[in-house]
Amino acid sequence: MRRLFIILLLVSRVGYAQQYKASFTDYVQPAVFSLSMVMMHDVVNPPAATRFYSYSMMSAYRIVAAHNKDIPGAAAFIRSYPDIMVNDSGKTYDYRIAAVYSILETGKLLLPSGFMLQKDEEKLLLLFKKDKVPEKIIQASVAVAESIAKQTVQWSRGDGYGKLSTHVRYTPLKGEGYWYPTPPAYIEAVEPYWKTIRPMVIDSCNQFVPLAPVPFSKDSSSAFYALSKEVYDVGVKLNMEQRVIASFWDCNPFAVSTYGHMAIGFKKITPGGHWMNIAGIASRTAKLDFDRTVEVHALAAITMMDAFISCWDAKYLSNRIRPETYINRYIDIKWKPLLQTPPFPEYTSGHSVMSSAASALMTYLFGDNFAYTDNTEEMFEIPARDFTSFNAASQEAAISRLYGGIHFRDAIDNGVVQGRNVGEYIVAKIKAAGIKPVYTSSH
Repeated sequence: MRRLFIILLLVSRVGYAQQYKASFTDYVQPAVFSLSMVMMHDVVNPPAATRFYSYSMMSAYRIVAAHNKDIPGAAAFIRSYPDIMVNDSGKTYDYRIAAVYSILETGKLLLPSGFMLQKDEEKLLLLFKKDKVPEKIIQASVAVAESIAKQTVQWSRGDGYGKLSTHVRYTPLKGEGYWYPTPPAYIEAVEPYWKTIRPMVIDSCNQFVPLAPVPFSKDSSSAFYALSKEVYDVGVKLNMEQRVIASFWDCNPFAVSTYGHMAIGFKKITPGGHWMNIAGIASRTAKLDFDRTVEVHALAAITMMDAFISCWDAKYLSNRIRPETYINRYIDIKWKPLLQTPPFPEYTSGHSVMSSAASALMTYLFGDNFAYTDNTEEMFEIPARDFTSFNAASQEAAISRLYGGIHFRDAIDNGVVQGRNVGEYIVAKIKAAGIKPVYTSSH
């Protein structure tokens, strides 16, 4: 009897894991998608979106790591990670329920309209009950999730996000080669001080400085004019496949269309949201278990967060003019890009940096030749696309910015290198921490 008591006590401490009617693995991606929907509602900008994904997923990661000793604790690769305690009060709980619920609970505490996630939490609890999970286990699991979420949010408060609004308001630099707000809405610069955000894994915002951009010039024989002319020429001769690729990777959280005196805003998922969905698609395609599915989502989120911190440092260091502005001034006043120009400096390309970093991580986790179908944009009536590898997807995401008319070639190419450097550094860190690939071809 004493031996049975000890076994039950150990089970309660690491989390109860009984097989119910449904697989809890199926609940991870919908929980992440709920975060994406609230971010779309709030028009959260791309860098901030990856921050919200990161902390929400790190709550779930903490709970899973406490249960699965094959998954290293976050402190092994995140320097700022605090001593977050899994307090179960000695009650039996299911770590999977706690992990999924913590994703929503952390988002609820962090997002501007996080209260909207309350309904998602209620629906999730109904699913647990439908799966015949005992009420006591649900309540104990929720209590663990709420405790972890609160501790994670407390950790997030030290990353500098709350101080962004205290900086001097950004004013575009004066000079012909510098970024200036673009039509149609002429929105002010997004997150000019994002480089001050504490990274997750990389040492600093400027650890991976890209090559210097091609110098600005109005001379028609200059290298910069040639870059601009390429964007212009591609833009006026786009074929259907290039248009589809540009639209598929647009990921503009708030595009504005004008009709006479009327302006209409269109909300889309962010670049980070797109790749978080790819993480879910890959996990499902590989038929990963619950623990590995959470692990993949968490690592993808923190990789993209660091990629944006690195990229945004480069953007506001160069403050480079956008193709639309240059072309309208010096080549063709009537030219318009296929995609709406994002409201921040051009160099380097955010999608190139972030997608390449995410690709490096995903390739380590799933392998070089992992084929999948990306249906992320179907909700925006854009057909799914098939990819033979994450690198192929990231390369397409990068070149899409040229097709869209919003980036010069060097911002794309050097952005790819910058992102790959960030991603490979993070892979080295998590590999050293003991995180192993989650899938092989013989899986």
